[in-house]
Amino acid sequence: MIDQPTPGLRIVRGTADEEELAALIAVVTDAYGREAADAVAEEPRVSAWQRTQRPLRKPLRRDIPWGRFSG
Repeated sequence: MIDQPTPGLRIVRGTADEEELAALIAVVTDAYGREAADAVAEEPRVSAWQRTQRPLRKPLRRDIPWGRFSG
């Protein structure tokens, strides 16, 4: 399992009591859960045509000299 950093909550203005903090945490947790459920990446589809194609050739190596008389 991947270790993820623990999220933090910091009140920067005003004072919040325990009930307000609990409500805030519940709303943020629910919003995060919905966003995580909706964030699904589609798997790329590969057609039968693409599967049967040969890959492109490797690029030519320009660092290797051609022929016997390169010097």
